[in-house]
Amino acid sequence: MNAGFPIRYVDPVFRPPSEAESLILPVTDGCSWNKCTFCEMYTAPQKTFRARDATETLETLRRCGERFGSDIRRVFLADGDALVLPTRRLLEILAAIRDHLPAVRRISSYCLPRNLHRKSVDELNELAAAGLTMAYVGAESGDDEVLAKVNKGETFATTCEALDKLQQAGIRRSIMILNGLGGKTLSAQHAANSARLANATQPEYLATLVVSFPQGEERFRAGFPEWQPCSQRELFAEMEAFVSALELRRTVFRSDHVSNRLVLKGTLGAERPRLLGEIRAAIAMPEVAGLRPPWQRGL
Repeated sequence: MNAGFPIRYVDPVFRPPSEAESLILPVTDGCSWNKCTFCEMYTAPQKTFRARDATETLETLRRCGERFGSDIRRVFLADGDALVLPTRRLLEILAAIRDHLPAVRRISSYCLPRNLHRKSVDELNELAAAGLTMAYVGAESGDDEVLAKVNKGETFATTCEALDKLQQAGIRRSIMILNGLGGKTLSAQHAANSARLANATQPEYLATLVVSFPQGEERFRAGFPEWQPCSQRELFAEMEAFVSALELRRTVFRSDHVSNRLVLKGTLGAERPRLLGEIRAAIAMPEVAGLRPPWQRGL
């Protein structure tokens, strides 16, 4: 933290695309699990996990209040899984946001399913009442074999349990699935079981990203040596299988992350036929499908 800005950031800083207008408030550094072999966000030596000191966090919020007053409408609790903090600590932070940033109407966080295993629905109800409105859950896949091979530390069942708890507390859920995570050999079951996870939990938001390895595949392949990347056509075919199997009542769907060549946006299930049409057009005629050029993906 310096005299010119009230927040001390430890690079790199990540947030979901939909939090572009939010104040990014670090309450932890890094990720408490940090063993997923596909993830390059919080790997050493860039970051190691630690909870921010409570005094620093509260002082940061006080200074943000002085600096920004009522200009802030949204706050994103960083880093990788702020909900690992004890409920008491989170309630202190949420109360301080109300005190110092009174115009805030939305508070969100990344969330590991494993961290909700230790929190009761009553605790989540307290957090919701205090202002926590949304949790971004990186499910990555609904397939237990894929999850084991990438060392996610979760299963279909543990992810469902966490998502159900959030729903009971009235906290909106945004699920993220990684297109291509199972590679060629596990693509079909990855798509089918990821759709099964979404159908079982009926999230308010659902997003897909494409797996990528800007820093190389060595770490990933150490646990999944037989993995073969899907071609662009195979990625689209996996998306077609995934969306075809979705039975969602009213979920906002986005596939517009920078990693996606085919940008998809709609509400499921009302707009599933249109979305499937766009995917099938990209499979049949990619040259006229309006795909995002590789240089725009920034990976």
